Amino acid sequence: MERVAASLGVEVVEIELRGGGKARMLRIFIDKPNGITHEDCASLSREVSTILDVEDAVPGGSYVLEVSSPGLDRKLFRPTDFERFQGSRVKLTTRDPVNGNRHFEGRLDRFEAGRLTLDLAEARRKFRPAGDERKLEIELANVEKANLVPEI
Repeated sequence: MERVAASLGVEVVEIELRGGGKARMLRIFIDKPNGITHEDCASLSREVSTILDVEDAVPGGSYVLEVSSPGLDRKLFRPTDFERFQGSRVKLTTRDPVNGNRHFEGRLDRFEAGRLTLDLAEARRKFRPAGDERKLEIELANVEKANLVPEI
């Protein structure tokens, strides 16, 4: 799937298989630097659908294939996601507390060597750790969940 996406100039962000029986849905989220178009989704859907059916890659009968953009609040998983979105607002939850808190929102100031630095200057009060720290370093391994925060 990654190879097919790359040939179309898009990146597979996430794949999820949900539901059971006749209500199964395979969702593929794709992205590219300038954003995804409807044609990008349709092209990948055609290509991947054929491959999945020929190789019987989704065993267990019927399923619905959905290909879409990850949205404005896309999830961040991989180190490359954190590198790409430096300067963006993010909301994240850590596995272990950092300065007594597990929930943070701020601008992704920097990502290097497996550590991200959040600038908390613009964060709402409930997302700031105790004290007056403006910058907070968090190990990527400690990040349980992270999403972009849309800025419109």
